Amino acid sequence: MSVKVIGAGLAGCEAAWQLAQRGVPVTLYEMKPLKKSPAHTMNTMAELVCSNSLRSNRLSNAVGLLKEEMRRLDSVIMRAADASAVPAGGALAVDRNDFSQGVDRLIRSHPLITVVAEEITEIPEGEVIIATGPLTSDALSEAIGQLEGLSTLHFYDAAAPIVTAESLDMTKVFRMSRYERGDDYLNCPMTRDEYMAFVNELKNAETAPVHGFEEKSVFEGCMPIESMAKRGDMVMAFGPMKPVGLKDPRTGKEPFAVVQLRCENLSGSLYNLVGFQTRLMFPEQRRVFGMIPGLENAEFARYGVMHRNTFLNSPGFLDDTYRVISNPRIAFAGQITGVEGYVESAASGLLCGIATAYRVLGKQAPHFSGKTAIGAMGRHVSTPNKRFQPMNCAFGLIDQLEVKPGEKRIRNKQQRYEKIAQRALEEVDAIAAEMKNSI
Repeated sequence: MSVKVIGAGLAGCEAAWQLAQRGVPVTLYEMKPLKKSPAHTMNTMAELVCSNSLRSNRLSNAVGLLKEEMRRLDSVIMRAADASAVPAGGALAVDRNDFSQGVDRLIRSHPLITVVAEEITEIPEGEVIIATGPLTSDALSEAIGQLEGLSTLHFYDAAAPIVTAESLDMTKVFRMSRYERGDDYLNCPMTRDEYMAFVNELKNAETAPVHGFEEKSVFEGCMPIESMAKRGDMVMAFGPMKPVGLKDPRTGKEPFAVVQLRCENLSGSLYNLVGFQTRLMFPEQRRVFGMIPGLENAEFARYGVMHRNTFLNSPGFLDDTYRVISNPRIAFAGQITGVEGYVESAASGLLCGIATAYRVLGKQAPHFSGKTAIGAMGRHVSTPNKRFQPMNCAFGLIDQLEVKPGEKRIRNKQQRYEKIAQRALEEVDAIAAEMKNSI
């Protein structure tokens, strides 16, 4: 029996790969290049829209653990990401073009995956995984909305601008990662006066109208920088512009505030303004962001944009493998389920793909417990919650360490998280070995 996967983003590609790697034929539907959402520009699969960063690689960080779990389960997304990595300190950042092309090449070359360029407007018959992402087309959204017991929710997501390296004034910018962990970031330092003038202009800058926009609907993880400024003068200084762990080598002191720039590609020709998601009008972006030291004459390769994201009210509707409880032939994967972030989306596709493969083959799927990052994310979207919101992977979602009688709790947070990660990887390794023997 074959499986239809709708959407060739990170989640859809990962689900298709996991199915095919277990001998299940897949038809992967992708509306590009025939039609693109407002946020997409590439014709290839697994396009990264708002950042090239897949975040921390450290096992003491939950998303670092999640990526390592995926590596050990033969993730196509992690294969392509590791192959296209660019320097980013302790984080995994990729050349976005190389990454997308790498995933596209691996998927198209798999003998059991057939790629069809077509927009799907209704839920097909048979086994299907819907991985159309937070920018699901209106027609398919309407069809999904007809599923019994389902309500859809919305929030708004914003992308940061990208500037060219050659347009930066390097006499005002210094290269350094926080706490001297390498030199993969460019830093634009600000004095108190420069920062306060910037905040004032940001508060009063003209924003692009977004139909149906409400300030309270903005997801906290992608809060537009101008929204932060309106929350209080010092919000940005304790957020994306915090100077902690950075010393300007020209003064030997920590700046009052700093704007960090992260490399976008292997050639080092493009830089992303870290944490500067925005809905400012394009001329306002040139004017206001031009107040940042070093960016006075910045050339914008891409302006910041804002778009609507859609996610399901998943608790009670999906199980912990992202399958529809009342209609098990249908499953979902990716940000539409309420996981937040590229890595989390891909991980949901991985788990959904594995579970669907076992279902199609008539076998009992392995269970990822809440001791693993993959299992904890599945549990988050399926556990009843009246105030369900999208969620990044976090150690708070993963089962904590058991403290046996007579033992003391590990108080050092990093050591505790590393111990949780070790426990998780032991379970994932056992599941991986079990799967090799079962299929």
